[in-house]
Amino acid sequence: MALHLIKLCVGADSIDDLRDWVSRKALTAIAAGLEPHSFHVTRMVPKRGEELLDGGSLYWVIKGQVQARQRLTGIETFTDADGIGRCKLILGPEVVETAYQPRRAFQGWRYLQTSEAPRDLSALGVGTAEMPLELRRELAELGLL
Repeated sequence: MALHLIKLCVGADSIDDLRDWVSRKALTAIAAGLEPHSFHVTRMVPKRGEELLDGGSLYWVIKGQVQARQRLTGIETFTDADGIGRCKLILGPEVVETAYQPRRAFQGWRYLQTSEAPRDLSALGVGTAEMPLELRRELAELGLL
């Protein structure tokens, strides 16, 4: 069973903001002759990398709610210009909307078991993705979605 990561999406106010960021990263990579993927740099290296790369995703918390995920495709370690060890989480190009799931603020990233991860919005049924965001948020807070 795949293992996932969960992380605050600092600086994004919506899934559209996240998608814009991912698009800009992809275009920059393409212009440099690289694969069109985005990445997130973090200080801590996941010790359970094999499990994460076996179908895992990085779930993004936006405005206090898990709202989206991106497939984890690679984990690279490197040393930055200041000599500090860092980790680059390589992410797939697709941002997949998920059911809302409330999360309190936390620092860094956390492991997320598949059983605790929100389902993809497309798996929730016909019409869910077309609902206005505020209605989806309210229904999620009430435990109805």
